[in-house]
Amino acid sequence: MWRFVLVPAAFIVLLGFFLVGLFRDPTLVPSPLINQPAPAFELPQLLEPERTLGLADLATGEPVLLNVWATWCVGCRQEHGLLVDLARRGEIPIYGLNWKDDNEAAIHWLQRLGDPYVSTAVDADGRVAIDWGVYGAPETFLLDGQGIIRYKHIGPLTEDIWQREFRPRIAALQQGRS
Repeated sequence: MWRFVLVPAAFIVLLGFFLVGLFRDPTLVPSPLINQPAPAFELPQLLEPERTLGLADLATGEPVLLNVWATWCVGCRQEHGLLVDLARRGEIPIYGLNWKDDNEAAIHWLQRLGDPYVSTAVDADGRVAIDWGVYGAPETFLLDGQGIIRYKHIGPLTEDIWQREFRPRIAALQQGRS
């Protein structure tokens, strides 16, 4: 008797979860790091491995972006042209976090496609990305001038996302609002 009630009820509950999931944007993954100090790190730089890049370098007093990327990442290739364009326009300093990648491939990528980054850190084992809550590449973090994470975007950046999500936040940060 209970079997005839429980099985359809379980099916309806699962169907409800499935339908809710269909209408959610997969790039809107909440991050507990928003409005929190960015996790500290210090990693070798891609182009100058004898030098390091760390959180202290990102706390410049002005907003900056940290873009997590890799040469094996299709979405990273999709957004790369926009990042190069943003760097050319001088809209905001962009730092890179090259994630679980081959250094030679990453250097060749930047030489061939352009280097939008002020500097790129090499996260060879992925531990820094784990600390930052990275789900996959590409991901882009907006930090305020004190190194507080103010926004996180998962997936490739587009001009529309840049205009809608990043520019208003950057303008607010530059005017002293968070």
